[in-house]
Amino acid sequence: MSIVNNLKYIFPFLFSLILALILTPLIKKLAEKFKILDEPKSERKTHQKPTPLLGGLSVFLAFLITLIIVWFLGWLNDGVLKSTQIFGIIFGSSILIIGGFLDDKYNLKPWQSFLFPLLAVIIAIFFGIAIKYVTNPFIAGTGPYGRALFYFDWLNLPAISFGAVFSFFWLLGMIYTTKFLDGLDGLVTGVGTLGAVILFIVSLFWDVPLSGTSLICLILAGALLGFLKYNFYPAKIFLGEGGSTLIGFLLGILAIISGGKIATALLIMGIPVLDVLFVIFQRLFSRRHIYEGDRKHLHFRFLDAGFSQRQTVFLLYFLTLIFGSSAIFLQSQSKVIAIGVLFLVMISLVIAVSIKYNNKNYDL
Repeated sequence: MSIVNNLKYIFPFLFSLILALILTPLIKKLAEKFKILDEPKSERKTHQKPTPLLGGLSVFLAFLITLIIVWFLGWLNDGVLKSTQIFGIIFGSSILIIGGFLDDKYNLKPWQSFLFPLLAVIIAIFFGIAIKYVTNPFIAGTGPYGRALFYFDWLNLPAISFGAVFSFFWLLGMIYTTKFLDGLDGLVTGVGTLGAVILFIVSLFWDVPLSGTSLICLILAGALLGFLKYNFYPAKIFLGEGGSTLIGFLLGILAIISGGKIATALLIMGIPVLDVLFVIFQRLFSRRHIYEGDRKHLHFRFLDAGFSQRQTVFLLYFLTLIFGSSAIFLQSQSKVIAIGVLFLVMISLVIAVSIKYNNKNYDL
């Protein structure tokens, strides 16, 4: 690979990382000036003093500025990624950041804050970010890894129609997965960084050389890693609503525009996704609103069982790395099996921390 090609990989990552390192302290001062702080007033809060929000704004600005520069240089013109899709990424992300700012500042009601992710997803789909096919893991063919492609036209509807519906729920699900996961210092930021890096590595196998998708993965990874310096425990600044939803939105989009790598994204975000599903089921079973906050999430269970914040975050990083990295080596059918294993791991973790929690209380 030539020096120029290496630069095209190195520059987006380093530039967005440096921007995030510079912008985050400035955003922190801005949040403090306007009193946009997270007050530790509920049992779900793990910090001891008011902490600035709006961290997602620094991630967004570092990502956006680098994306526009790389786009202007023509590095995203790979013949696969469309300009309309880039517009969809920019406009959809902007909506989430605006909504996040309003929520952090004015503490919007759940139905009000939901309008912004809803609009962001609609905008993304309007600009052509929609799944048209995925790899069929059970039938041999000429597609990736020798598998056939499963097109979303089995209902005799245009592929883009059913694909748009699927993408709508996929993106909303990813947005709320990272939103609900954002309960410990550095957890969502670190998981998002690992996810972006893994998607980049996997893109080297499925995509054209120096693809737009791979460069966007690096831009996101750099912005998140730069912010993580200030967000890791003990956090000096939090992502806020805009940042926590932005990470899921961008990871979900990267999975779509890379050619329907849904199984790969599920392996990366598997534990958080399953955690959200379990918590929603528990709330519905208890006849409580799904937006009602509690300490039923897996990361809170670890804390209640006696693990420290660092131990909990590093364990969830490790699980993300192990299952996410498996996507690099596994073929499509094996990824389905890996997702099944991931489900069993999740069940085992819930049982294990529940037993430890009960034993801890019994000893007391």
